[in-house]
Amino acid sequence: MTTKLPLTNAIVLDRDGVINHDSDDYIKSPDEWLPIEGSIEAISRLHKAGVKVVVATNQSGIARGLYDEATLQKIHAKMNRLISEAGGELAGIFYCPHGPDDGCDCRKPLPGLIQQMAEQLDIKPAGIPIVGDSVRDLVAGEALGCLPVLVRTGKGLRSLASGNIKPETPVFDDLASFVDDWLQDPNTSST
Repeated sequence: MTTKLPLTNAIVLDRDGVINHDSDDYIKSPDEWLPIEGSIEAISRLHKAGVKVVVATNQSGIARGLYDEATLQKIHAKMNRLISEAGGELAGIFYCPHGPDDGCDCRKPLPGLIQQMAEQLDIKPAGIPIVGDSVRDLVAGEALGCLPVLVRTGKGLRSLASGNIKPETPVFDDLASFVDDWLQDPNTSST
């Protein structure tokens, strides 16, 4: 499948289910944070191609008392270390620590995290891909003009089955397959 999305200088990724394996019981420690095969290398390839890679993630486990912000920082330190070891780098990690009933504007599907990213990193969200495994990831980005991309990892298959994914939304097996397609030079032809 070809995305036909323009190559841009930035991309927004959800974390759980896109970069790492997700769990209905939440990722509560660095030991539970396990990358999906190929995702770390995909982020490295994006970075090497000059793309600012930004993570935007709901982390309601903090509000639910399942882990604290110090633990979340350790999880992100592990993610950053693995990405760095692969030659990549994240431009930023933005997270919502609130629960579903806290009334914040940063919990996806609201666009607050994407707005924070835009302001702090001076990135215009219009036209950049947002890669997620759930409808709420895509809706959060679409509110500010991001181009939605769904992956089948994490909750992706459940999201597809929900019938709430727009038919024109590109769908990929995982982050690595999206990056393969997105970074492909349209001027090269395979024989």
